[in-house]
Amino acid sequence: MAPASAEVRSADGQKGNSGRVVLTSGDIDRALTRIAHEILEANRGSEGLVLLGIPRRGYPLAVRLASKLAAADSSLDPASIVGQLDITMFRDDLARQPTRPPAPTTLPAGGIDDKVVVLVDDVLYSGRTIRAALDALVDLGRPRSVRLAVLVDRGHRELPIRADHVGKNLPTSRSEKVSVRLCEVDAGIDADFVAIDSPEGEVAA
Repeated sequence: MAPASAEVRSADGQKGNSGRVVLTSGDIDRALTRIAHEILEANRGSEGLVLLGIPRRGYPLAVRLASKLAAADSSLDPASIVGQLDITMFRDDLARQPTRPPAPTTLPAGGIDDKVVVLVDDVLYSGRTIRAALDALVDLGRPRSVRLAVLVDRGHRELPIRADHVGKNLPTSRSEKVSVRLCEVDAGIDADFVAIDSPEGEVAA
């Protein structure tokens, strides 16, 4: 089990010692299990589903979700429905963010035309990442519908975007940072966790 507090790193690699763990590895696993069942219920089965993870942490979450879908539907091959959607060149904040190399976009063999595409990301915040993802999808095909699954919704939306499936609604202040750490992409951790990293001098509520 993850500790109640932990040293966390923000997206730019800076350390913070005020991190308060709000989701442990077990919490994350249970949230993904629930989301998988919600997806199956909303879709009335696994027919036509495609999961596209948004790098970096959305992709491993999509892989885990596909495995949970397959556990509930033995006819489903999880590897056949998972892909990765890079949104780097569609972001509207490139001039203000540190340079990041694009990740490869990979689609399942069946593509996304007439599929139910579930975008998967770790944290939903302003909504601008998802707007970029929707723009990126236009170049790849025409899905039947697009849904959104996120591990954490921290609020503070700037665009009219909402998630269809949420692991945890997490009220935060704008000054706080939500740090998601997954063993697949974050070196030096023994277990997944989600933490709130408060600015120096503030105490996480």
